[in-house]
Amino acid sequence: MKRLLLLTAVAGAVLAPATPAFAHAGDTGGVSDYRLTVTGLSTPLDGLTVRVVEGGARLELSNETGRAIEVLGYSGEPYLEVRPDGTYENVNSPATYVNETLDGGTALPAGADPTAAPSWRRVSTDTTVRWHDQRTQWLEAGPPPQVAADPGSGHRVRDWIIPLREQTRTFEIQGTLDYEPPPRAWAWWLGAALLAAAVALVGRRPGAVTPLALLAGITTLWYAASRILDGGGWFGVPVLAGLLVCAAAFRHPPFYLALSGFVLAAFAGFGSAEVFTAAVVPAVGPGWLARAAVAVAVGAGAGLALTGVLRLRAATPVVTPR
Repeated sequence: MKRLLLLTAVAGAVLAPATPAFAHAGDTGGVSDYRLTVTGLSTPLDGLTVRVVEGGARLELSNETGRAIEVLGYSGEPYLEVRPDGTYENVNSPATYVNETLDGGTALPAGADPTAAPSWRRVSTDTTVRWHDQRTQWLEAGPPPQVAADPGSGHRVRDWIIPLREQTRTFEIQGTLDYEPPPRAWAWWLGAALLAAAVALVGRRPGAVTPLALLAGITTLWYAASRILDGGGWFGVPVLAGLLVCAAAFRHPPFYLALSGFVLAAFAGFGSAEVFTAAVVPAVGPGWLARAAVAVAVGAGAGLALTGVLRLRAATPVVTPR
């Protein structure tokens, strides 16, 4: 029992510094039932690309054209300008404040006026910019009528456009917003439970821990990389958990095996289990791959932790009363 308590304390101490990485997760890449897609530019321009990042929470525009490109706000006013020397925002544009959060809840200052002359403030030296845009989102309290009528089927919610300007020429980012029904969460939980039982059973065999831990660790590192590539930034907890389990593949005394398995299941697995509940996840690639990676973290992590605990018990000498 003392070793199990120590296991929990060590895991919490190891992961505590990584926890602040989730401080803004609700605004920068949570799961969703609405898939945002950029279908293209009305007038393609060499060096100008736009993509969806953070699970659809933001758009990302990269400008390598050598010319200034403006993103226009909700009233057609200049909002962002990506120039060769960096990115600027118009402090007089209401969009500058509305787009600070995904739900647009920031109060407008008195000087926010779309009819006022632009007042530019440089916010970055980069020629890539990301922003929330309510024109791309479904932000109503309830679902769209077609979704409410048939939530089990996919629906096109709307087509959307965001106007851009290059000097005097106006063109558009074009895209779609679609509803996708959520997956069967119970099936993923069942799969994770069956995997945990299988890993605990197979892990009793000599030499079995090495391939099991490597599979679990590499799968988790892949999932972390897919989150990072989607624009979510450093995804520290799964990276740490994946590295711990990969290390356990090569050296796995019982206590370390239990620790690494617990960290993997509790923090990389259960900590990411929201992917079981929604169709769109903040990771590159199809959603089922991300869900499979999280199911592996839950199941393999729990199985490895149980294997370590059983080995700890087996190694503990039995004291018989005299």
